[in-house]
Amino acid sequence: MKRVMLLVVMALAMMSATSFSLAAQELTAEEIAARLLLQKTRGLVIAPADGTAATVAGEGTAVTPAEYVPLNADEQVNIRISFEFDSAALSASEKPKLQTMCEVMKSVDVNIFKIVGHTDASGTAEYNQRLSKLRAEEVKRFMVEDCGVSGDRLQAVGVGEEFPVDAADPRSDQNRRVEFQALS
Repeated sequence: MKRVMLLVVMALAMMSATSFSLAAQELTAEEIAARLLLQKTRGLVIAPADGTAATVAGEGTAVTPAEYVPLNADEQVNIRISFEFDSAALSASEKPKLQTMCEVMKSVDVNIFKIVGHTDASGTAEYNQRLSKLRAEEVKRFMVEDCGVSGDRLQAVGVGEEFPVDAADPRSDQNRRVEFQALS
């Protein structure tokens, strides 16, 4: 009986920590801007505006604009967007979640943003890769058409299931998200 109680307490503690990490991603416009500027100044200038390969500052590693550079959780700007099963269509109920990001993109001193689509691990890796890219493209379309952000400032990439927020549960809903990175 004591062992069962210990397992229940451990499970509740893990759920509490998971809930905290989700709450931390409900950022204000000021917090989003601060994280994006931190990204910009910490050496993430990886893709020049002309789309050629560049060097990550301080690391000497050549990368292409389509590559994803994972960030520490406290530097990430994740927005949890719900999509219908097997769909990349952005529903009207999800658009308000992007409004704050839209305003920040218009006001912050960042020239290029990367929109990174993530999925959970339900389905094959190839399927999730394709779906994550389609979802990132849909968010980019929204930012251009509905928010007025120039498409030249946005790059959409999909990384599928490879970089989960909740690595303990690769199929967790938390892993389905759109991440924004400041490139230059």
